[in-house]
Amino acid sequence: MPSDVSKPSEPKPEDAKPAEAAPVVATTTEAAPATAEATPVEPTPVEPTLAQPVATPPVAEAPAPVAAAMPEPEPAPIPPRQGSPLNDAALDQLFRSARTQYGWTGAAVSDDDLRGIFDLMKWGPTSANSSPARFLFIRTQSAKDRLRPALSSGNLQKTMLAPVTVIVAYDPKFYDYLPRLFPHTDAKPWFTSNPELAQETAFRNGTLQGAYFLMAARALGFGVGPMSGFDNAKVDAEFLSDRGWKSNFLVNIGHGDQNEEKPRGPRFWFDETCLIL
Repeated sequence: MPSDVSKPSEPKPEDAKPAEAAPVVATTTEAAPATAEATPVEPTPVEPTLAQPVATPPVAEAPAPVAAAMPEPEPAPIPPRQGSPLNDAALDQLFRSARTQYGWTGAAVSDDDLRGIFDLMKWGPTSANSSPARFLFIRTQSAKDRLRPALSSGNLQKTMLAPVTVIVAYDPKFYDYLPRLFPHTDAKPWFTSNPELAQETAFRNGTLQGAYFLMAARALGFGVGPMSGFDNAKVDAEFLSDRGWKSNFLVNIGHGDQNEEKPRGPRFWFDETCLIL
């Protein structure tokens, strides 16, 4: 280097602190203060300047791992499925061609058949989802013998021959199950404080569920014969008193013998029994 840079004589004020010039050289690309003849300092390749930041590793730049950890958005709610009319064959089976059964083919009705009818019936609506209906299935000969004394003479033979007879009953204390069946509000006091309302609700909705049972059985291909010709008190004492249930009506279930069907009775016309306001 030229001798005038390192000459110790004639110190200048700006040369009083020569140590401060070194950091400038190490962190910038500018040359240290010198005369026009000074040799410029070349930047060291391994020490990047402030104008050229160190490149970050590819892993840090990749957003994929962050995106993968994000929860998936909730799917939009599915709108209610709109119903469509059943075809004529289904309507005939449920209503138009269905008949009250008085005779039976003798084909068995299994436990699975009875469970299938119930599992279809149970979806029908009831007040506060109270579901007060109870069902007792009479199938064995010993159980039929216990039922026999309560039957009217007109219902005796067809009931004894039916594969299954159902005692459609209701539970007067259905409200004990409302915390489970109707959990979003405390509905039990509605009925415990009003015995008349409780009895009315139990009987009405138990009857409604009995009707659902009839239609569920028909929907699954069975014939049904509902009847009310029996002694409720005898049935309750023989079959239901230990549970506190009350009988409503009976239903014979099986595969109906069409040869035993009676002529269909007449029905009302719409205008005779209906009003539209």
